[in-house]
Amino acid sequence: MHTVAVLALDQVIPFDLSTPIEVFARTRLPDGRPGYQVRVCAEQPDIDAGAFSLRAPWGLDGLKGADTIIVPGTADPAAPLTPAVRDALRAAAKDGTRIASICSGAFPLAATGLLDGLRATTHWIAAGLLAAAHPDIEVDPDVLYVDNGQILTSAGAAAGLDLCLHMIRSDYGSAVAADAARLSVVPLERDGGQAQFIVHDHIPTPQGSALEPLLTWLQDNLSHDLTLADIAAQAGVSTRTLIRRFREQTGVTPLQWLHRARIRQAQHLLETTRHSVERIGAQVGFGSPTAFRDRFRRTTGVNPQTYRRSFS
Repeated sequence: MHTVAVLALDQVIPFDLSTPIEVFARTRLPDGRPGYQVRVCAEQPDIDAGAFSLRAPWGLDGLKGADTIIVPGTADPAAPLTPAVRDALRAAAKDGTRIASICSGAFPLAATGLLDGLRATTHWIAAGLLAAAHPDIEVDPDVLYVDNGQILTSAGAAAGLDLCLHMIRSDYGSAVAADAARLSVVPLERDGGQAQFIVHDHIPTPQGSALEPLLTWLQDNLSHDLTLADIAAQAGVSTRTLIRRFREQTGVTPLQWLHRARIRQAQHLLETTRHSVERIGAQVGFGSPTAFRDRFRRTTGVNPQTYRRSFS
């Protein structure tokens, strides 16, 4: 039987901890036998889980011989990893054990060096911190999970469930994974990635900067067919100067800022109105429904209809 060891670090996030325990423990093979044996392991017997404390029945020795190790997220991603945990994870990787992280569990996994040179993900809100702390990791904030073979990482919260189902499918095939998904009342595969969940409420608008009046004007005129020349004329500068100032003060080009503002407004309209996709596209300044759908998918990872079903 495949053994899954779930590593409970101090300040473990209960949701991240319970997801692999429940999903793997309830997985059944076609003949009714359990597909996995689950161990909850910790360096110390008593673990702080925020609202409560828990007692792990296994120590770090429970990681030895496991086929898969799951590292759930913790409330403090920057907390240092103890040498004992670091060495145990490195030893497991050397033995060929599959190791996966959920949400901010990518941080302790990164601290072992096992993610160096690999593509990885974590919760989108912490992706920048992971990339800054570990420049040798290619951090992708837009996906639900990354499978590098032996080492896997997932995004926040429910993305851990997506990753668990993916591993079940790799271990036992689609039929067993689909049955596990039905027990969890979730689809076996979700459309899109993390991009659809990232909130872009605060589009760069530097308060007090020379660009502030122009950015306010752009926000008020999203429905108009604006060109770079139109924006430069409103600002009273050349297009070259406009691009330079935008990059200096917002980090993006004028048209990139405009597209981002339009998509955020479209997200709001999809969430709060029953307007057709075509009407919303026109309301936020796209010349054709096709152009709107293409830009929306490129920004969020899903099409407007799928986004509306998820968030309306």
